[in-house]
Amino acid sequence: MAMRYGERHHRQGFEDGSARRPRLPAALRAPFEARSWREFAYVLLNLPMGILMFTYAVTMVALGAGLLVTFLGIPVLAAALAGCRALGMLERARARGLLGLEVDEPEPLRVRGTGPMGWTVAVLKSGASWRHLLYAVLHFPWAVLSFSVAVTVWAYGWALLTYPLWFWLFPVYGGQGGLQLYGDEQHRVYLDNPFEITVTASVGLLFTLAAPWIVRALTTVDRLLVHGLLGPSRLASRVVELESDRGVVVDTAAADLRRIERDLHDGAQARLVNLAMDLGLAREKLREDPQAAARMVDEAHGEVKTALQELRDLARGIHPAVLTDRGLDAALSSVASRCTVPVTVEVDLPSRPAPAIEGIAYFTVSELLQNISKHSGARSASVDVWRSTDRLMIQVADDGVGGADAAPAGGSGLAGLAERLDAVDGILLVDSPAGGPTRVTAELPWRG
Repeated sequence: MAMRYGERHHRQGFEDGSARRPRLPAALRAPFEARSWREFAYVLLNLPMGILMFTYAVTMVALGAGLLVTFLGIPVLAAALAGCRALGMLERARARGLLGLEVDEPEPLRVRGTGPMGWTVAVLKSGASWRHLLYAVLHFPWAVLSFSVAVTVWAYGWALLTYPLWFWLFPVYGGQGGLQLYGDEQHRVYLDNPFEITVTASVGLLFTLAAPWIVRALTTVDRLLVHGLLGPSRLASRVVELESDRGVVVDTAAADLRRIERDLHDGAQARLVNLAMDLGLAREKLREDPQAAARMVDEAHGEVKTALQELRDLARGIHPAVLTDRGLDAALSSVASRCTVPVTVEVDLPSRPAPAIEGIAYFTVSELLQNISKHSGARSASVDVWRSTDRLMIQVADDGVGGADAAPAGGSGLAGLAERLDAVDGILLVDSPAGGPTRVTAELPWRG
């Protein structure tokens, strides 16, 4: 689905005209692109930054290790790690500005105590601090290598490419025919005739065209180092993600409770209050006007049926009994029967998932079918549910007008549904071009 969506946009961009298409191939454009020069500048700055960080890290750590026999070694080591964190901040800014690499800040220090001692312990216990130190040590040899390779390739490439423009300097000022290719006590070979000059410029052209890609390969290693050692660890990122998901779950549960309270207050509770009043009036009229009392009782009986139906609908919206008793197939068939358009339901599951996942899957299909009933203008719809390895897959499609959007800025119900799925490591993908059709695919973790 996502591939078809990307292909559609690719075709649209192609049909817009050739004005936006590059006139030169990427291999010929690379030496003149701003990105190539930014990457080359990054590699040039690698050497002074590598020397600075390596010198600082080795000096401070050696000093701190030497002073460990006294109490002064511990704060010196903490200062070394703190300095490495500060240099790491500078490195992230350099990678962001020249490589366009966005790296999140590492996990902050968790200072439990008070005063300098609490800060010192927090710095020494922080894994991010030691990763910054490791970066300062490992980056130096790589900086020397990448600087040497990049400068050599760029310098030789442009020098040889422009050789036809400056080879005349050798006979005028150097006393030789041209650039010396080979020489010993008896023989010397100079690049001085038109053919040799042309071959030299051709070799320089190859070097010049290859240089941006070589530098780009070198910066790929820098990207890995910055991302892996100067960013947050996977565990810290996962903790932040889980904390965010927990907040979404709490907010969703609170919203559900408010919805249930509102539905009870405005629906069944109001009807039951009216029912009590009607039955009270009917009891008073029972002796005076039995027929009127009978009509009022009959009306009250209708109110009871309506209130019971509203309570059933409310309970079905929370967790229907058919879902608990018979599973997703029967529950989704039941909710599909209440949709305003014909819905085909196909559930192919080898077993039942965990009740929590089953409930979220039911809620997802219910919300999507409600959207189809209210907004799609469709003539038919389909629901497919299957298992793919460790994922529960749900796809709801309709032939309506399309235009559905799950972006948070759109303010649609699909955005809230996407957040609910994300809270359990699920994914919601929407493919809904203007004019339709619409396909919404949801993925949930399979937990048996």
